[in-house]
Amino acid sequence: MCADVNDRIPPLPHGAHSLDLDNIQALVFTSANGVRAFACHCNRRDLPVLAVGDATASTAHAAGFTDIASARGNIDDLADLISQKLSPDKGGLYHPAARKTAGDLGTLLAAKGYVVRRQTLYEAHAANAFPPALIGGLVHAGIDAVLFFSPRTAETFVKLVEHHNIKGAMANMTAICLSPAVKDRLASLHWRKVVVAAQPTQQSLLSALDSAII
Repeated sequence: MCADVNDRIPPLPHGAHSLDLDNIQALVFTSANGVRAFACHCNRRDLPVLAVGDATASTAHAAGFTDIASARGNIDDLADLISQKLSPDKGGLYHPAARKTAGDLGTLLAAKGYVVRRQTLYEAHAANAFPPALIGGLVHAGIDAVLFFSPRTAETFVKLVEHHNIKGAMANMTAICLSPAVKDRLASLHWRKVVVAAQPTQQSLLSALDSAII
């Protein structure tokens, strides 16, 4: 059995923000949550979308967007994709985001002349406890592997493991990490094995899972 630990991601209330899309040539999404938040606040689907990875691109397609390109990686790969596909003199880029982000896309692109209009449309609330069923799975070896998609999720998991005083249970499990940065956040726990995906994509993460549990 595998476990995926995620934060609660509610969009901010309608009307909390006015979306300024004037002179915007494309939308940039650094997470599937950003797509969902934008879709809650705006009905426009005509703008091109540049997504950090395939899961985010898939979410954009499900939300009704049709012109979608995926960087198939991390925020640095997204910045490279933007540089390849868009000219900075054609307009700004709109980035729906959470209050806290793992990277600063605007800074990465500013030196190349791009203007990124970042707006907070949702919040990520860290869980404050594991559900009883999950604790049972962790403690009684009902879970073989845990998938970690972000450093933030890994940090939250470590805090909750310490809160419930079940650090010893990790010795029976494999941690499957999207990137080395995610792995670093899990260093205080002693795992049976820690595996990092070959590429920071959902498909690569799932391939690492397949290899780890064979």
